[in-house]
Amino acid sequence: MEKNDLRVIKTKNILFNTLLELMKEKQFEEIKVSDICSHALINRSTFYSHYNDKYELLEEYINTLKDSLIEELSKNKNINNTKQYYIELIKLFFNHIDEKRNIYISAMINNRNSITMDIIYDVLNHEVTKRLNDIEFKNKTIPVEIISKFYLGAVFNVGIEWLKNQNKYSKEDLVNYLDKLIPDNL
Repeated sequence: MEKNDLRVIKTKNILFNTLLELMKEKQFEEIKVSDICSHALINRSTFYSHYNDKYELLEEYINTLKDSLIEELSKNKNINNTKQYYIELIKLFFNHIDEKRNIYISAMINNRNSITMDIIYDVLNHEVTKRLNDIEFKNKTIPVEIISKFYLGAVFNVGIEWLKNQNKYSKEDLVNYLDKLIPDNL
């Protein structure tokens, strides 16, 4: 079967959505392939024709999230200065979280999946480090990777906090708070 076969795409989407729903109810480690199949209304043989196990399903699912985050971050063309770049990155990251809230909550809050968290963090870190190396920033005494990790740690943790307590702060409020915390002369 072709990778672009609509039946394959449909089956994989059903499996992704089923995994997401099950991860809302219980930890990933507690989920069995049989649970996924029964909730998705597919045969185990269909599952195994696409994936070797539930870990492979999760890996592909996380990779689709990663790819969509990379695509979203590539929209940040604002490279006039480091602060403006960071603020735009924060907006794009929070928009991605907002659009894919169920995925982030299931994988990062309900399941505390460190693999997902590491992948998302690595995507952000790679993007920021690459961009900071491309632009002229004022603070030449601190290595780019230290600046990147320092501010990304803050943004990443604020994003997690926002997911946990979505009604406490608006996305706009958080961007404004972070804008005040990032110095102009970065």
